Amino acid sequence: MGSFSIWHWAIVAVVVLVVFGGRGKLSAIMGDAAKGVKAFRDGLKDTDENKPADDRAGALPRTDAEKEDLKS
Repeated sequence: MGSFSIWHWAIVAVVVLVVFGGRGKLSAIMGDAAKGVKAFRDGLKDTDENKPADDRAGALPRTDAEKEDLKS
């Protein structure tokens, strides 16, 4: 009852190989996750104010100042 069977050890070995095996898979997964978080944060920082007026030309003006800006 207290000992592991061969199947328990086989499952543990497979999990260990998946997590730690082969060319740093765990570090590659974590690196990809970090790149995704960085891209998400950069996407949040990107606002219309940072873009040139030419890129905003297709957007509808929200204020009177933007309407005047588009006229000139």
